[in-house]
This record gives sequence, C-alpha cells and structure tokens, in this order.
Amino acid sequence: MLENCKTAKERWGGVSAIIDRWLQERQDLLVRFCDLSSKDNQEQTSYGDSLRTFCQILVDYVSAGHFEVYDQLIREGKEFNDKPALRTAQTLYKKIDPTTDLALDFNDKYLETDDLDAIGRDLSQLGEALETRFAAEDEMISVLHTAHKNQVA
Repeated sequence: MLENCKTAKERWGGVSAIIDRWLQERQDLLVRFCDLSSKDNQEQTSYGDSLRTFCQILVDYVSAGHFEVYDQLIREGKEFNDKPALRTAQTLYKKIDPTTDLALDFNDKYLETDDLDAIGRDLSQLGEALETRFAAEDEMISVLHTAHKNQVA
C-alpha cells in the first residue's frame, strides 16, 4: 500500500498513521496489563476473560511491530540512506527480540492452562520485558522516523 505513494510526504505520512495506531494499541495493552497486575492473586477466577483479552492484544501488538511497523521504519531508514540509524535499529532489535519470545511464551502458557499460581511472577517478568521493549521501540521510531520529519515536509 505505502509503496504505491508518489511523494515522500504521502509515503512517510502513512507510516505516521501506522505508528499512531500501533501506539494506541500499546496504550490499550498497558491499561489491560495494569488491570491484570492489580488483581488479587488468590482469587484466580477474577482473571478469566480479561486475561484472554490481554493475551490477544499482546500478540496483536507484538505481531504488528514485527510484521508492519519495524519493516516500515527500516524501509524509511533505507530510503533516506540513514546508515547510522539503521545500525542503531539493529542494536535495538536485538533488545526487542527476546521480549517477543517472553510475550509469546506468556500467551501460550496462559491460553493453555487454568493454573494461575505463577501469574504474579509472570506478569512481573512480562512487565519488565515490555518496559525494555517500549523503550527500544520508542528509540527506533525516533532514529528511523522522527529524525526524517523535516526531510518529508
């Protein structure tokens, strides 16, 4: 879709819309994460649908990053021949990749089991991973997209 745009403004403005939508999804993910984290670990039945919904949003968010957002950011860096930014992105991706595995493992575990004995610990680990991921993603957006804002205008 974005490849068919004729001007840089059309093309990279579309990336801004993708990023905005993705960051809104991140906000929803965080709200649901906080909701789950505040639940009483002793009352396992209180997780139910909210845990399933959280897992779905988590996988959607992670997938959108890998299969939509990062690809667009890398294309933008290549189009602007921003080699330092592309090197930075490689380093950032190495920070993001392990958080993907942890998020998918969390999803797989809690969609397949009713055993919630470790949910508090698992949510804590996931929260730390998400914090690392969000910081790396924000930096990737900054060096590969926001840095080119004036060139697009």
